[in-house]
Amino acid sequence: MSALVWLGITIIAYLGALALARRVKGNPLANPVLVASIPVILVMLATGTPHEVYQKGGEWLLLLLGPATVALAIPLFRNWPKVRAAAAPLLLAIGAGSATAVATALGTAWVLGAELETLISLAPKSVTTPIAMGIAQTTGGLPLLAAAIVIVTGIIGAIAGPWLLNRMGIADPEAHGVALGTAAHGIGTARAFQEGEETGTFSGVAMGINGIATALVLPWLLIWLFG
Repeated sequence: MSALVWLGITIIAYLGALALARRVKGNPLANPVLVASIPVILVMLATGTPHEVYQKGGEWLLLLLGPATVALAIPLFRNWPKVRAAAAPLLLAIGAGSATAVATALGTAWVLGAELETLISLAPKSVTTPIAMGIAQTTGGLPLLAAAIVIVTGIIGAIAGPWLLNRMGIADPEAHGVALGTAAHGIGTARAFQEGEETGTFSGVAMGINGIATALVLPWLLIWLFG
């Protein structure tokens, strides 16, 4: 199949997943990214299509990540007074969340006996895919594994995050946003905007700060830990 065919299949699958999510009124289990992935993967398996071939169509969608990220500036501008007022606890929470994400990934993988390449690939699991792949590539990890883990992390965070926060009695929209953006990057931010613009704004800020901090600090940390 050509790249355009795979692009069309992906778009149709995602539009179908969005329709399903609306039909079930935003049920977390009907996360569009998760639901859309299933038919795409099934078609790839049925046709014996390798990921490299599919990715040629996916590259067209990746071009939209830039404009989508820039568009986050609009709700940020609207909610800037709230973000500025919460700057200190915001940075503290993002720093703690970022460190926890890396520590739990490395610790769990190490206890389970993962190889060095896998450890390095898992470390940037809570940042966006391009950043995670870049970190993995420059520190000796596996970029494709890093990308896969990032997507899985985002889907799990978007599904379980709001439920877990509510069960813990945390209802503040700012807290929801920071938690989802720090732990589940772009997919979590999309879920945060379903809760409201304020939640989505704080999630976008957390995602951006966490991504920048991780890109700057994590490679040096991995080199220090594993040489």
